[in-house]
Amino acid sequence: MHDQKTAKNTNTRKTTTTGQARVARRAVLAAAAAGAIAGLAPSAFAQANWPAKPLRIIVPYTPGGSSDIIARILSPLLSEQLKQTVIVENKPGASGNMGADQTAKANDGYTVMLCDVSALAISPSLYTKLPFDPSKDLRGVAMLAYSPHMLVVHPSVPAGNLKELVELSKKSKIDFAVTAMGSAPHLAGYQVASLTGAKWEYIPYKGGSQAVTDTIAGQTQVLMNGMLATLPFVQQNKLKVIGVSKATRVPLLPNVPTLAEQGATGFESGTWQGILAPAGMPKAHVDKLSAALISIIRSPDVRARLAAQGAEVNTMNAAEMDTFFNAERKKWAGVVAKSGLKLD
Repeated sequence: MHDQKTAKNTNTRKTTTTGQARVARRAVLAAAAAGAIAGLAPSAFAQANWPAKPLRIIVPYTPGGSSDIIARILSPLLSEQLKQTVIVENKPGASGNMGADQTAKANDGYTVMLCDVSALAISPSLYTKLPFDPSKDLRGVAMLAYSPHMLVVHPSVPAGNLKELVELSKKSKIDFAVTAMGSAPHLAGYQVASLTGAKWEYIPYKGGSQAVTDTIAGQTQVLMNGMLATLPFVQQNKLKVIGVSKATRVPLLPNVPTLAEQGATGFESGTWQGILAPAGMPKAHVDKLSAALISIIRSPDVRARLAAQGAEVNTMNAAEMDTFFNAERKKWAGVVAKSGLKLD
């Protein structure tokens, strides 16, 4: 009997010891798992939950231009898709370089920029000093849309086509409103003058909206600007269109000849709106944002809305956009070199 009790007590102690060992083992495994989770928090969980706070889209120009229009069309839709607030901020200055510099130096993981990609590609060749390197400090996220440039004049200008405008410029003083010094519209105006012999005085502005406003008011006579931001004023007869800088005529203006048709042989230019991010933004965040933007811009409603204003949805993912940017940088470097234009 005593032996049976002893055996029973021994078995009880063994069972208790085994149970305690199991509990201890579970505690160790739980602690290890917690440690692993904590170690993953800055990367895996942060990426899975991104964006966890408001996303900021910098537009490096004044309100009312092509980039600003697209940013404000997309922001509420992007906010809905990402389940997070999206804020659009206009940061004009230095032909867009001020806002680009702020974007390049942002390290919060929540700042991107929507701009004319070609204009940004011009900067390295045009400016003797830049506080950032567009090729190294920024990375593409998504190309969104293309809008050809329109060459327009104040309605009082006695010219109905490019030939008449060129002849007029040789006889009278013509002020050409420049949306920003060294911008794509500025260099496009230079190219047209170079190809046709036109002579005009370049008047610089801080953005397309003010350049349009002053041309409508007659303070300047000629303007080259993106179709998206300019077409409404042509339709309202506040500006008169001379030509469009596209290889083929645009469906919205079938009776308006291209500038190439009118003597600017081979000429084609336009604004390419796209989103860029600081080079340090994690690839997972870039890919997520790129997919969301492309999905939104390709939607029938947005596509139709932009088409009605003269912009074409033309998407590229992050890698394709980087390739495009490098090609644009090389192309515009030749135009800048030929123009002899340099800015500090």
